[in-house]
Amino acid sequence: MELDGSFRGGIPSCTGGLVFLIYYFCTMKLSEETKQFIREHRTDDLNRLLLSASRYPEVDVPFAVGQIASRRQIREKLPAWYANPELIFPAKITTEQCSSEATALYKQQLVQETDHLCDLTGGLGIDAGYFSRKVNRVTYIERFETYCQAAQHNFRVLGWDNITVYQGDSGQLIDEINKVDVFYLDPARRGEGNKRVFALQECEPDLTQVLPRLLEKAPKVIAKLSPMADIQQVCRLLPHTTAIHVISVKNECKELLYVLERDKAVSSPAIHCINITAGGDIQAYTFTPEQELNTSLQPASAPGTFLYEPNSSVLKAGAFKSISTAYQVNKLHPSSHLYTSEQLVPGFPGRVFRITGIFSFNNKLLKGLAREIPQANLTVRNFPVSVEELRKRSKIKEGGDIYLFATTLHDGGKVIIKAVKA
Repeated sequence: MELDGSFRGGIPSCTGGLVFLIYYFCTMKLSEETKQFIREHRTDDLNRLLLSASRYPEVDVPFAVGQIASRRQIREKLPAWYANPELIFPAKITTEQCSSEATALYKQQLVQETDHLCDLTGGLGIDAGYFSRKVNRVTYIERFETYCQAAQHNFRVLGWDNITVYQGDSGQLIDEINKVDVFYLDPARRGEGNKRVFALQECEPDLTQVLPRLLEKAPKVIAKLSPMADIQQVCRLLPHTTAIHVISVKNECKELLYVLERDKAVSSPAIHCINITAGGDIQAYTFTPEQELNTSLQPASAPGTFLYEPNSSVLKAGAFKSISTAYQVNKLHPSSHLYTSEQLVPGFPGRVFRITGIFSFNNKLLKGLAREIPQANLTVRNFPVSVEELRKRSKIKEGGDIYLFATTLHDGGKVIIKAVKA
């Protein structure tokens, strides 16, 4: 059986005792009264709205409140969807777990215009939808009926007409799917009792089990994994990995993308460290585990004129030595993950500061530091005292244009580096 859209309006029978695939003509609609209710109460207390449901007989208040809660969840990460009053959100958990617009747009570079992509874990449909703007066609599969209905409605509203929606268990349907160029999946990271899980084998579906079947059907698999996953451990579990994309948005690591290919074998896959800035620019740095292993540490004898703090993707990926060589910056300490140089290095993937002062750390310094620096942004790197404790003991208020880095130097000395953004 090929998922080619030939089942519209009907219920196909499946071989091997598989569950039925049902294509839904979505009947979910937002009435004008409901849309007006959502607009007028978008900032209200949701519990009070539910308690006052009898005041709005023309509106399904629980449904409307659910829409408001979901829209609050996506306001920052899906601004275009938030701005569209016609879109429906089937459950708040789908908006919590979905990709952002920024990361979904980035993923388009991983596929080709001629591809048929099959999203095995459809959910809200963000990734499927944005993939559809690049590839020839998309098959969206999701086990929950309401998710399928909402996805079909939203795709129609957005004019994304090259997506076919099916309901079913993708794990059971893999063997029935043909003529797919790319499988995409975002395994569910919730276990029993809605508890978060991070181990690959605990997610649903278990990628280590289904991967051989996927690679029999398609030459490429793209898997979105938790940013908490251990990159190298997952590599050992997924030997077909050819590339890893560590994606951050506004310097917060959001997801790991593993690209697996049937006909390629690499011993040290490229790791792409990507940070999408608030302005939409991309900071990128690529290395391999082999490069990192074979690179010698370049220690700094003392802090220079400039200080460099790698972005969260670089830190997550563990590019601690190779980035020093690539950008010709020296590391303050093997475990501090702060770098320095005398001359400004352009394009460094992270934050860059000009050092304006260096203080040896001691209790006397802390007691008097607030008189000189009453307000500052505090960061701790390889230091025995937490940010909270430093603020408590120094009385320095948060914010302002000054940055203080409490860290350890190569000789073991504890210092506080004062800096401003370069």
